Amino acid sequence: MKYLNKNTLLIALLFSGFACTDLEEDLNDSLTERQDVNNPGFGASTNVNGSIPNDGLTPAFSTIRNGVAWHGSYFSVSEISTDEAVITQKGGDWFDGGIWLNMHRHDFRSTNPGLNGAWGDIYGGVAQCNNLLGEGGLSDNAVAQLRVLRAYYFWKLMDMFGNIKLTVTAGVDVPQSTRTEAFNFIEAEILAVVDDLGEGRADYGRISQGAAYALLARLYLNAEVYTGTARWQDAIDAADMVINSGNYDLDYTYQEGPDGRMVSAVFSPDNVDNIEHILVAPFDEATGGGMNLAQMTLHYPSQLTYDLQEQPWNGYSTLEEFYNSYDDADMRKDANFIAGPQTDINGNPILDVAFDKADPDGAPINYTPAINELAPNGSRQAGARLGKFSFKLGQINDMDNDYTLLRYGDVLLMKAEALCRRDGNWANAEAISLVNMIRDRAGLDGYTTMTEDTFFAERGREMFQESIRRTDLIRFRRWGNEWWEKDSYAFDYNDYRAIMPIPLDQINASAAGIQLEQNPGYN
Repeated sequence: MKYLNKNTLLIALLFSGFACTDLEEDLNDSLTERQDVNNPGFGASTNVNGSIPNDGLTPAFSTIRNGVAWHGSYFSVSEISTDEAVITQKGGDWFDGGIWLNMHRHDFRSTNPGLNGAWGDIYGGVAQCNNLLGEGGLSDNAVAQLRVLRAYYFWKLMDMFGNIKLTVTAGVDVPQSTRTEAFNFIEAEILAVVDDLGEGRADYGRISQGAAYALLARLYLNAEVYTGTARWQDAIDAADMVINSGNYDLDYTYQEGPDGRMVSAVFSPDNVDNIEHILVAPFDEATGGGMNLAQMTLHYPSQLTYDLQEQPWNGYSTLEEFYNSYDDADMRKDANFIAGPQTDINGNPILDVAFDKADPDGAPINYTPAINELAPNGSRQAGARLGKFSFKLGQINDMDNDYTLLRYGDVLLMKAEALCRRDGNWANAEAISLVNMIRDRAGLDGYTTMTEDTFFAERGREMFQESIRRTDLIRFRRWGNEWWEKDSYAFDYNDYRAIMPIPLDQINASAAGIQLEQNPGYN
């Protein structure tokens, strides 16, 4: 093993093109022996992974990873459209034709490749489910898992695009369904098979009743948005099925990462089968690649902080106001973000000698929460970086962390919100006790009372970087609010921007079959 020399510094001399016009810089460094670190999965390049069941379902379940933690698909659209993440234009770097600037400003366009990536990635999962279901010969449990997985994919499509095709037979085209029709189908699919699922925890990377009920809770929590009819009690009942099963719990474990931050075991590189996980995308650097969050968010010289085998791309950061919504005593602030002066793994400052001349920090890398501007010259080192799914020393482009899709902490918050909305009272005692379980885990005092604003802020702090903020902003009718470098607009659930435009490439491709129609309000 090798360890970075104590005197290593970044010499940023050359720029070369990257796939998304992101610019990479060459690192000049010398290497000596790397010391062993006694915290595998956090400080050592140890591959920790579970065993995928040999049940014949892998072709469908492997697609659950597609687009959820890489650039240019579902994750990008779900995060960059919100008030918690941004990609600034850094001169000629990350302009990409203005597509992410438009996304941030809510100028949604059917030509955005991120939307096309999300549509294609999710429908690819639907197709794999349909293929396996069409082959037959599966047990009732296997059929149930595939139908719930497909329902999950349809939920993502319905939530993002509204009017979608509910294709359930391989090779058979169907007309678009309305959002209400899609909601009813998803609900019926899950309820039809939930009793055929196992009552305990699922096999690694698979689905049990817990995932089915957690998905139902999410569906019902947003029912008013999707159909115009609230289903608060149904959301509570579905959440209770997860809570009362006894299969899941909050994980209070924090450990020190290689950069000195205290990071959560729920989101760590060795988070396999964590007690809080209900449904995950099971990433693995060797056999299940595609999780590129370190590359997407870190500045080029942060390669030296973690001895990354490839140079990061310096793209994603968080908005200052969102970062500042965390109390300094909140353990999640340290765990979720990478901020402040940065060093190599021996504690020496890392430099960007091509730094912005207007940057008061000069060459030493300092991730300041404040960002000077969205475009055209966003500072190269501005913005706290996304670190919730923590990094390990020596990791490759593909990370080991399993990405959480449904988890116990979210279920507690979904039940708390549904209780408050059902009763028209945000000071509901049971809801406050559920929220205080989350706050206690974060090292904070509990609420004695609660408002919609305090709940919304708490949910945002807990669910950061889990691709649910867009859905939450819409449900709380805050999607049209003003935030940094984004203007406000009047918003309700009928606003055309509550759903994204159907990608133009998909509309054009559908001409050979049953033509897709664009969502109202978009060209």
